[in-house]
Order: sequence, then structure tokens, then C-alpha cells
Amino acid sequence: MAVGQRALDAVQAPAPRPGLFVRLHEFWEREAVFGYGLIVPALVLIIGLVAYPFGMAIYFSLSDYWVGSPGSFVGFANFREILKNEIFQQTVYNSFVFTAIAVVLKTLLGVWLAMLLFRNFKWKRLIRGAILLPWVIPTALSVLAWGWMFDSLYSVVNWTGIHLGLINPPGPNWLGMANYSRTAVIAVNVWRGLPFFAIIVLAGLVSIPREFYEAAEVDGANSWGRFRHVTLPLLKPVLAVVILFSTIFTFSDFNIVQVLTRGGPVNTTHLFATLAYQIGLTGGNLGQGAATSLFLFPLLAAIVFIQLRYIRKE
Repeated sequence: MAVGQRALDAVQAPAPRPGLFVRLHEFWEREAVFGYGLIVPALVLIIGLVAYPFGMAIYFSLSDYWVGSPGSFVGFANFREILKNEIFQQTVYNSFVFTAIAVVLKTLLGVWLAMLLFRNFKWKRLIRGAILLPWVIPTALSVLAWGWMFDSLYSVVNWTGIHLGLINPPGPNWLGMANYSRTAVIAVNVWRGLPFFAIIVLAGLVSIPREFYEAAEVDGANSWGRFRHVTLPLLKPVLAVVILFSTIFTFSDFNIVQVLTRGGPVNTTHLFATLAYQIGLTGGNLGQGAATSLFLFPLLAAIVFIQLRYIRKE
């Protein structure tokens, strides 16, 4: 009887409550909790590194904020002031010319380079990896090397051009004359952004089925015909995306111009980022500096909107 009673009591006794670790594990395993838990780190980074600085920039742009002086609300006075500024007007012209020329060159040279890398040749993988070096090397280090190459006294570019008979000695002052300094800045930007462009286009080329080329060859299409009627139409979505990113990167470029020319000579190479740095941090006028940097936002938003509509249409 005693044994049976103990067995009956054991059956009727409540199950032990799970431990704290088990309860936490079950709570974390819920779909809603687990999903939001994965998103939280990304949200913290976006809020801390993007949303908060953007909100502070808007606050600074609407006040006469100087370094060490909180200032007061002035509305759109900073925007009106920079629109009247001749240096800012020159910067708008510089930014559009710089971006247009650099993106066109990167598009043409990037497609050409991707077509070359798409071919089968010896040491193909090694060369593909080497192509990425300009994109991988820290911008400041590579631009410092370019600054030495464009130096007015010890320019490797001038030395090479003189010995090849392309220019007359002593050669141009690349960083001291307006047109030459623009050319130098654009050349460095194209050199740095070309690998990114070429690798993305190369990925698009690899994804094109070989059967399309075989069908074009059967129809009698030559190499130009295959590129025009097969490669280019199928690359349009990829080109639209890479041109979008390249445009954003080029418009907002800071490191190349700041290290190479600092906006000179006579403000002929200033971009929005470098002018905002000069006004806001070097000059101490945080209000107008923030207004200058925010002037770029609606331009980039319009470019993104137009290109995304084109991508969606394609």
C-alpha cells in the first residue's frame, strides 16, 4: 500500500518549474522577439551614426551656431547667405562638372575593363585581385602618393610626359593651376573608383547565359553586334545600380580633394563636403557649414529617385 501511495503521489505532484535560463531561452525563441533582436544592433548603428548626426546638422543649419557659441534659431538665413556666396556658387559648378566627367569616364573605362577581365587569359584571378588595389588601399595614403606624383618640382607625371615627348619641359603645375588641378582631381577619383565599377559590371557579365551569345553568333552577329544587342541590354540594370552608387560616392567625395588640393587653387576644386569642412570646422561657423553640407541632400535624393525609377522600369 505504501509503495502504491508513493507512486500515486508522484503522478499527482506538479511538474517542477523550468529554470531561469530555460525560460529566457523560450522567450528568445519566439518569432517576434528573435526577429526584433536581430534588427536592434542595426537600428542602434543607424540611429547613432546616421540619424543623430543628420538631426544635429539640421539643427545647426537653422541656427547661427558657432564653435563655442550655442547660437539661436535663425530659420533659413544660413541657406540664403550661402546662396549669395560666390565660393558656394563656384562649388556647385565644380561639383556638377566633377561628377559628370568622373562618372562618364568610370562608366566607359569600367565597362571596357570588365570586358577585358571577362576573357580567359593567364593569371586571370591574380590580375582580378590586383585590379581591386586602388579601391582597397586607404584613400589618404593613395592620395598622398598621387600628390607626390603631381608635385610641381618632382612630378613623376611630368618626368614621364617629358621623356615620352608628350609635354614640354618643365611641365605644368598640376596642383597650382585651375584646369590642371581639376584634371588631377578627376584622374585620381577615376583611378580609385574604376575597380568598384569594373568588378560590379564583371559580375553582371558572368551572369549572362552563354546561350544568348551562341544564338547571336548563329545569326551572324560580330563582336560589336553581340555587345550591342546582347551584352549591353542585359547589363542595363547592373549599370543603372553601379552608376547610382558611383554618382553618390563622387558627389560626396571629400578625401581626395581635401588631401590633394584642399579646394584650391582659388576654390576651383571645392566640392560640397570640402567647402562645408572649411566653413564649419576650419572657420568655426557650424551653422553655414551644416547648411552647405545639407544642400547636397536634396540633390542626391533627386538623383536617387530618378535612377531608382529607371531601375524599377527596367
